Amino acid sequence: MGKPKSAKYVFVTGGVTSSLGKGIISASLGMLLQARGLSVTIQKFDPYINIDPGTLNPYEHGECYVTDDGAETDLDLGHYERFLNKPTSQDNNVTTGRIYHNVITKERRGDYLGKTVQVIPHITDEIKRNFFKLGETGQYDVVITEIGGCVGDIESLPFIEAVRQAKLELGPHNFVSIHLTLIPYLEAAGELKTKPTQHSVKQLQEEGIQTDILVCRSSYPLPLELRKKLALFCNVQLNSVIEALDAPTIYDVPILMSKEKLAERVLTLLKLPKSKPDLEAWKDFLGRLKNPTEEVNIAVVGKYVELPDAYKSIAESFVHAGAANECKVNVRWISSETIDDKNAARTLQDADGVLVAPGFGERGIEGKISAIRYVRENQIPFFGICLGMQCAVIEFSRHVLGLKGAASTEINPKAKHPVIDLMEDQKSITDKGGTMRLGAYACHLSKGSKSHQAYGHLHISERHRHRYEFNNQYKAQLEAAGMRATGINPDSGLVEIMELQEHPWFVGTQFHPELKSTVQNPHPLFVNFIKAALAYKKQKLPVI
Repeated sequence: MGKPKSAKYVFVTGGVTSSLGKGIISASLGMLLQARGLSVTIQKFDPYINIDPGTLNPYEHGECYVTDDGAETDLDLGHYERFLNKPTSQDNNVTTGRIYHNVITKERRGDYLGKTVQVIPHITDEIKRNFFKLGETGQYDVVITEIGGCVGDIESLPFIEAVRQAKLELGPHNFVSIHLTLIPYLEAAGELKTKPTQHSVKQLQEEGIQTDILVCRSSYPLPLELRKKLALFCNVQLNSVIEALDAPTIYDVPILMSKEKLAERVLTLLKLPKSKPDLEAWKDFLGRLKNPTEEVNIAVVGKYVELPDAYKSIAESFVHAGAANECKVNVRWISSETIDDKNAARTLQDADGVLVAPGFGERGIEGKISAIRYVRENQIPFFGICLGMQCAVIEFSRHVLGLKGAASTEINPKAKHPVIDLMEDQKSITDKGGTMRLGAYACHLSKGSKSHQAYGHLHISERHRHRYEFNNQYKAQLEAAGMRATGINPDSGLVEIMELQEHPWFVGTQFHPELKSTVQNPHPLFVNFIKAALAYKKQKLPVI
């Protein structure tokens, strides 16, 4: 395997416990390097055997993040894009399942004729091929690779071994190992403890990797003596012991890492020139985020609301849109199973805007429809995404057009009025993984529509993840009654956006706008939805 020459590599591993924030640390480092003019990409290697997270329940793995090229990926790729403002692709997320699938496919094809196919070298070679794939394109100065899971996990062993081999192949000044770990505080003892980190680093050493930089998550500042102890026992330089305190928001982390000089340590070890980072735009965003002049209450109605990561991109899009409007967005997550026609008014009375979230399956559908009926009849700003848009069509068909039995064939295959139906090219598909309508598709907007006003131009591209679609046989009926199809795919004629004409702001999208919102480019539909919520709040306030 030839040594890649076009990029330098940073590998981020985690120890002690999961959910420490490897993705945020990786994204923050990437942003700090990018702020110095370097071209950076970040990739994640996940140790589970699913080919991708597309068939995983959100309760298992949180949101499934979709890229422009149609890859169903880990939610950390959303953080990479939000921080770097650069699109990722299928090559930025690789699982154990994909690695083994590739190797077994090669074996069946006869690529290894005469050889016994083994974890070393065949699996590790395939992992390294994927490690280096993006770096060999010549587009990037630095490739940051996050290894999912914890050091010591059985599933992670082939990846850690591949990292060890990668260091040998890359040679000096082309490889940096960052280990993210936890420094717990024991209330009873009244002190921070380093032993879990010592054991985690020792485990990594036993697997052949010496940590270069230790990033320590902690709820309390690390005293100098404790840093010296970590440096001594973990065999790292004192200035490579980085404190990662709990932060008010994930967007504070790059600034905290800048103060801790994480990027400077990486640049030193990679023998890259040091320069002052341009963080003005980021600090400006933080300033607007932390000093709002107004606030609004947004209700998000969905079926996975008890799991914050299930709607991660929606939550972050509200952060971006709030900052753009210098407005604090108070999000209230409401289970769609708790709403019906009788309690919708009571449940949603404090909301300045309502977003009905995407999802699959029958559970909570009628609650979403009840919520939409309430906001439609009471002129409250509404934003429906994917299934949220489909529910808006069903609600309008039932209660305005009077089409009793209007439904989606996903829920009722024998619906009398299938206003939402399985897409034609989906009807012959039996496999579940990677077979939906996925990735970026073009959309043409109607001139003067709310969507057109938001985007500022007529031709857009947005990301999709669905099997069911608006049934165009009902388009004329809905449009005659005031629900217009204002976004159409120019190639297929599929409806992408539905809007109500006689409503201050009622927009449903078949695509997922939340997947393209970033710190630098907050999504225009979210920005305008918050603007509409602010206007609604002002007009409902009593005149003094």
